Amino acid sequence: MKKTILLFLVFSLLNLFSSLTLVSCQKKEAKKVEEKKCIPKKKLEMYQLSEMAALMEQMYIENQRLKERITTGDTLGDFPKHFLNIYTAKFTDETDNDLYFKTKVKEFITAQQLIYSDQKNEKKHFKASIDACIACHQEKCGGPIQRIKKLYIKE
Repeated sequence: MKKTILLFLVFSLLNLFSSLTLVSCQKKEAKKVEEKKCIPKKKLEMYQLSEMAALMEQMYIENQRLKERITTGDTLGDFPKHFLNIYTAKFTDETDNDLYFKTKVKEFITAQQLIYSDQKNEKKHFKASIDACIACHQEKCGGPIQRIKKLYIKE
C-alpha cells in the first residue's frame, strides 16, 4: 500500500511539473507575440558631398602625398591642375563663395604652385598653403581644422 501511495505521489508530482512547464512556455510565447516591431519613423538619406567638398577631399589626399614626397626628398612632379577647379566648384552653401574665400584660395593656389616651381623653399611654400587652408576654415568651416593641421611638416 505504501508503494502505491508513493507511486501515486511521484506521478502526481511529475504531472504537476509537466503542467507548470507547459503553462510557463505558453506565457513566454504570448509575450513574444505582444512585442512591438521597431519601424523607422523617417527614411534614411545618404549624405552627398558638394563639388567643393569632394575637391577639398582630393586636395587633402594629394597634400598628404606631397608632404611624404617632401619629407623623403622624392621628386615632386607637377602642380595638380585640377586644384584650379577650386575657383569654379559648386558649394553646399553658395554664400560661402565670398571675397574672403576667394582671397584665401588665391593664397593657397599661389603657395601650392610655388612648391613645384621653387623647390629650394618647398617646405616654406607647403606651410604657407596649409596656413591658407586653416585661415579660411577658421572663418568658414572649422570642422576639418584638426585634420588639416596634420599636414604640417614637423621640423
